[in-house]
Amino acid sequence: MTVDRRLVLASASPARLSLLRQAGLAPEVVVSDVDESAYSAPRVAEQVALLAAAKAAAVAKRETDALVIGADSLLEFAGKPLGKPSDAADARDRWRRMSGRSGILHTGQALFDVRDGGVASRDIAVASTVVYFAEPTQPEIEAYLATGEPLAVAGAFTLDGLGAPFVRRVEGDPAAVVGLSLTVLRTQLAKRGLAITDLWRH
Repeated sequence: MTVDRRLVLASASPARLSLLRQAGLAPEVVVSDVDESAYSAPRVAEQVALLAAAKAAAVAKRETDALVIGADSLLEFAGKPLGKPSDAADARDRWRRMSGRSGILHTGQALFDVRDGGVASRDIAVASTVVYFAEPTQPEIEAYLATGEPLAVAGAFTLDGLGAPFVRRVEGDPAAVVGLSLTVLRTQLAKRGLAITDLWRH
């Protein structure tokens, strides 16, 4: 069965869009105008949940009938949240500290079901995955920094790009580390009476 519901991704992340497309979905992208610095929470997992909900809510206001996905990711390292590095020096410092150690990548995601111009229901969840980092050499770190990739992602690393060789293993959902838990999304849709397969492209 195919369900004619628009799926809207409230994120500019190419990785999240790619994950959804690989899962057979065809979301529209509507970037939220949320000022992330205006939101704070005592715990990192709470912070990503708050931001994911804020992004979904901002885009939901512009919709009349859609399933809106908001998401946000932060790396919790040594008890502190790490978003995107401010510059190459910041990313270099992070990699020197993360080398051979582990952190927890928290991804918050919110699914807002918009009907008749209002939010009929909302579901907010967090997927937390332990990431174990390898010990890249200094030349490897410099080469990675030169690509610009670590400057564009939370925690200054990727699992689906050039940073993958510098991650030894993960405990949890690998897709959540990339930016969106498809398992969580499937559960969120099921609560709305939808199977993720209902939204597959045909």
